[in-house]
Amino acid sequence: MLAKMTSKNQITLPKAVVSSVAAAEYFDIEVVEGRIVLTPVRISKADALRNKLAELNLTEQDIQDAVQWARRD
Repeated sequence: MLAKMTSKNQITLPKAVVSSVAAAEYFDIEVVEGRIVLTPVRISKADALRNKLAELNLTEQDIQDAVQWARRD
């Protein structure tokens, strides 16, 4: 099977390929000996939130402070 890469580096995976693996919205991508390997990954909403908080360098204290601020009358 072939898949064409668009000018925006997007590839549509053939339905037959996607149907043969576990349903996933995200894929881990790595290059192995010149090949692109996609591995289906399930990301929980909690994991996604933790990752976003880590990207923003927010601490638990930052979150507590924000909640207290939002709950003020």
